[in-house]
Amino acid sequence: MSASNLTPTEPPEVAAADASAPENGAEVSNPEPDRVTALEQEVATLKDQLLRRRAEFDNYRRRTERDQRAAADDAVISLLSDLLPSLDALEKALAAQGTLDEIRAGVEITLKDVASTLSNRGVKIEDPTGEKFDPLRHQALSYEPVLGAEDGSIATCYRKGYVLGDRLIRPALVRVAQKATEENPSIIKPVSH
Repeated sequence: MSASNLTPTEPPEVAAADASAPENGAEVSNPEPDRVTALEQEVATLKDQLLRRRAEFDNYRRRTERDQRAAADDAVISLLSDLLPSLDALEKALAAQGTLDEIRAGVEITLKDVASTLSNRGVKIEDPTGEKFDPLRHQALSYEPVLGAEDGSIATCYRKGYVLGDRLIRPALVRVAQKATEENPSIIKPVSH
């Protein structure tokens, strides 16, 4: 065995550094500080870009929220503007000194104006009298026997329902009929759906 085989082995990094060392003693600049500086500059650039993107997104989010609020306000203002003439007509009807029939005619015209305004905005007014009771669209006040009525049908609509597209604004308030016979005009059984 030779003496070189008995020396402890050096880590590969040290051996590589020794192999790259100049043999004539000339100094070579260490590339490590340049690389660290370049990486630090890249990190700083990426942080700056990240902060700018975050600020841009925050501005975009605030601008979008402001635009949504403005659009909602505009929709409300537009609806109120359409309803104000009807409100004016109702005030005139209360101040009117005409006959009951004249006042009634004015109120009916006002009601038609309000219904027209709602219809123009896509609101559908529902009077479900005679239809089958639907618990998703109707609110039952009572379930009573009604001669000649089909079981589960709506006998009376106390308050109309309102729908916008597929969304229920207000359910119709109804009385649901229970089929009654002349022999048993007042027997009430639970509704089965």
